[in-house]
Amino acid sequence: MAAAGAIVMPKLGLTMTEGLLASWRVGPGDQVAAGDVLFVIETEKIATEIEAQHPGRIGAILVPEGETVPVGAALATWAGEAAASVPIASSAPVSAPASAAGTTPAAAPAARGRVIATPLARRIARQNGLDLARLTGSGPHGRIKLADVQSAMANAPAASSPPATSGHRRKATPVEQVVARRLTQAKQTIPHFYVMAEADVTQLMAMRAELNAANAPVRLSLSHIVMAAVGRALIAQPDFNAVWDEGEIVTLGGSDVGLAVDSPRGLVVPVLRDAGAGHLDAVASACAALIERARAGRLVAGDFEGGALSVSNIGMFGASHLVPIINPGQSAILGVAAVRPAFRPDAQARPELRQELGLVLSCDHRVLDGVRAAKFLDAVVRTLEHPLQLLREPAARRTGP
Repeated sequence: MAAAGAIVMPKLGLTMTEGLLASWRVGPGDQVAAGDVLFVIETEKIATEIEAQHPGRIGAILVPEGETVPVGAALATWAGEAAASVPIASSAPVSAPASAAGTTPAAAPAARGRVIATPLARRIARQNGLDLARLTGSGPHGRIKLADVQSAMANAPAASSPPATSGHRRKATPVEQVVARRLTQAKQTIPHFYVMAEADVTQLMAMRAELNAANAPVRLSLSHIVMAAVGRALIAQPDFNAVWDEGEIVTLGGSDVGLAVDSPRGLVVPVLRDAGAGHLDAVASACAALIERARAGRLVAGDFEGGALSVSNIGMFGASHLVPIINPGQSAILGVAAVRPAFRPDAQARPELRQELGLVLSCDHRVLDGVRAAKFLDAVVRTLEHPLQLLREPAARRTGP
């Protein structure tokens, strides 16, 4: 019996309006069980495998891989349904009605020539002008993986060098276009202002080195410590934890903080829950797990919801300061740069070598003002300069003497 309804582009988050159909895992006529993966979609934030909610047989494929499709638009039909009876994205080619065999004359050749590849392999191949149809995949059922693409690129014959003035031009992927559109809109519509500070992290760096040498449960990074400090600052200054929403200022609860992660799919910013509610080891463990899931492509839509601000750390690349752009839907972002040596006067005015960390806080002036931003950044700096307090839970969470 045919399943009711079309297979449509799902809505994975409150702000999602469209998704990139990265790859099909099924073809016309395939029999699927509940829980089988039907297709993979990419948004500006994540790549997600979409599973069948019930058993059935695939009818016509209405949208090819690589198309950006609005939420709710039909991607395919179940066998026995007429393709013309369901809404289809205007930019997607439409297959003819399904025949008794469950396929159409237009769909059958596409099924035979369908290339099965991971979303990351497709993205890298697209960026480098590589035709996936010419590759042989090493994954299950001939699925093309990133290693296959990299091997093909390494073994490709060298092309003649273009004139020096021609440069290299490629079309931005749909995901890159969405990110570009959202950040351009953020920069143009959010009135940014910036507060900068230097934190003396000499004691912090010594503490971190000692804890890591003592085989801490999770090897501490500077990002872990900054996330914990920002979370504590949110608890101390809850009026900073607010966002702009269609003319209203919405104050958020808790101490959720976004963390910018450089993943194989590009920069993603999942949210760490209650970053200020635990001791440093707990925050570090939660951060490490979040980063691992981000880099493995296992984030879900809920990982991106909430949080009034994020942290972006580029210190590992040696930059002295980072002036970041606020993520849409938030009101602030803290740019973290490299720890650098500097001579500063001690109590007797003698030069002393210290370790300093450059911080830049970008804020939405519709929600925050300079005083609140300066107070918040000062709270972060004071915690970083006196980091031993992070080894305990916040005072409000402690019990007993």
